[in-house]
Amino acid sequence: MNRYTGRTLALETVMIAVGVLFAFPVYVLVNLAIRPTSDTSSPITPTTSPTLGNFTEAWREAGLGGALINSMLVTVASVAIVLAVSALAAYPLARSTARWSRGTFLLIMLGLILPFQLAALPLYQTVRDLGLLGSVWSLILFYAGLQVPFTTFLYAGFLRALPRDFEDAASIDGASQLATFRYVVFPMLKPITVTALVLNAVSIWNDFFTPLLYLSGSDQQTMPVAVAGFVGQFVSDWNLIFAALLISIVPVLAVYLALQRSIINGFAGGLKG
Repeated sequence: MNRYTGRTLALETVMIAVGVLFAFPVYVLVNLAIRPTSDTSSPITPTTSPTLGNFTEAWREAGLGGALINSMLVTVASVAIVLAVSALAAYPLARSTARWSRGTFLLIMLGLILPFQLAALPLYQTVRDLGLLGSVWSLILFYAGLQVPFTTFLYAGFLRALPRDFEDAASIDGASQLATFRYVVFPMLKPITVTALVLNAVSIWNDFFTPLLYLSGSDQQTMPVAVAGFVGQFVSDWNLIFAALLISIVPVLAVYLALQRSIINGFAGGLKG
């Protein structure tokens, strides 16, 4: 039987302290977001008269409705394209032993090494020539290309850890490679798919530079750009600013909390590969 030792107590104490350290900024954010403007006490002091009026005012003043729709459209469309392309690309790269497979994989991995800022100007000119400046489709096109190398890397690592028994059985039964991937392999990729979904969604949702660059001069904006403009406009009203920030993080935080178990399983499977 394991005994509760002093070392266990010390470890639990350290973990609780770390948890409090990470939870403290969240507490301040929520406390200020629900605090009325008339309350001028310390941000650490819990508010005695919480209100939801800050959220409605921030929503109206910052125009978060349209920004939320744009962010959701860009994130969902980009992630769907990235997952489909990366999974289809990783499958032959992970299963083939030909020389071209390794070379192609290394070529794709160059996308992880080279920063996209090096191609910011040519990409901007290309988007301009395509007539997509000021449109959310420019962001979808950009993110779909930017996130594929990283997601392909995740899928390939996970696929190399999967046994081929089910694929061989499907092949013996006469299934094509595409049918084998669709009905046999892809369902087994659920853990890493969820992991890639959340990582890409968080990255795309929180990106500020690209929407600012491609949507400038138009009435289209995403949540980070809308909140940044709101901060500049209401720089002295921190209650409304924190309410807008809380609104902007709730959607992606909800997705992460709902899928966190699958995310952990995906990382564990990927690390085994």
